[in-house]
Amino acid sequence: MEKLKLGVIGTGHLGKLHIKMLKNSRNGNFIGIYDSNAEQAKLAGAEYMVEIFEDIDTLLANVDAVSVAATTSAHYEVCKKCLTAGVHVFVEKPITTTIEEAEELIKIAAEKKLNFQVGHIERFNPALLSLEKYILEPMFIQTDRLAQFNPRGTDVAVVLDLMIHDIDIILSLIKSPVKQIDASGVAVVSESLDIANARLLFENGAVANVTASRISQKRMRKMRLFQRDTYLSLDFTTGVSEVYRLTGVDDVTPHSVSFGEIGVGEKKKLVVYEQPEVMEVNALQYELQLFVDSVLKSEKPVVSGEDGLRALQVAQTIIQKIEESKII
Repeated sequence: MEKLKLGVIGTGHLGKLHIKMLKNSRNGNFIGIYDSNAEQAKLAGAEYMVEIFEDIDTLLANVDAVSVAATTSAHYEVCKKCLTAGVHVFVEKPITTTIEEAEELIKIAAEKKLNFQVGHIERFNPALLSLEKYILEPMFIQTDRLAQFNPRGTDVAVVLDLMIHDIDIILSLIKSPVKQIDASGVAVVSESLDIANARLLFENGAVANVTASRISQKRMRKMRLFQRDTYLSLDFTTGVSEVYRLTGVDDVTPHSVSFGEIGVGEKKKLVVYEQPEVMEVNALQYELQLFVDSVLKSEKPVVSGEDGLRALQVAQTIIQKIEESKII
């Protein structure tokens, strides 16, 4: 079987995880790593016993694809160098810090016919994957993504650090353009937004209410979906999803728990509860393997550069709305 020559750029906390996963790729041949911080690269190289490249150009000359886990502010320059060199790129979210940068990278990737995947890892969370058998057409979504304070990640607003996960999922579920965005937020312990809330109104009438905080006492990553005849609750921390739905008597599955009937006459429906089986999957390993597979099969990435751009556009609009609200 053909194997893809792989490398990792950026060897911090996330970069190390990428090294670990890509070393175990079933159809990858791990070549080495690069980091502008030579000491950090040396430590990662020793820990995972991989070759360290002293300059990025030499690494790029020896690989087919790379995973970029550098700081967000470096995404544009690093990805541009990789794509220009003809190397397929997986980049951690957010795709870049500006819309213009993202658009340029997408253009380069298209011109060179390269795969460009963005690491929106929650797309591969067991809680979401377990709902594949259900038709998801939500008209109202409520999300709460709360984290305890960690200095890592505070170089960008919480909207780009945490909320963008939920923005990406929402945009993948609601197949309609965003019509209006209202938002509020505040910087509390860092120089950028630490807590934010946004209300997204879509052209088809769907609404999403999104909250993100990195100054919470307790960690929470939950999403609730409401649609005709169905309510779904997802816990991204545990990977567990719960489904409450109205259904006909003949549609009840062996795994459903009935709460009784609702309605009158022949229009009666059962209220049932289902908890889909939790999938045993490492989300990071899964998304990186899908990236490798997409390159080898010449297929479009599961989370494309365009997907990353759409999430960034909404995130940047949220930040802009919050900044505008502070102007008196």
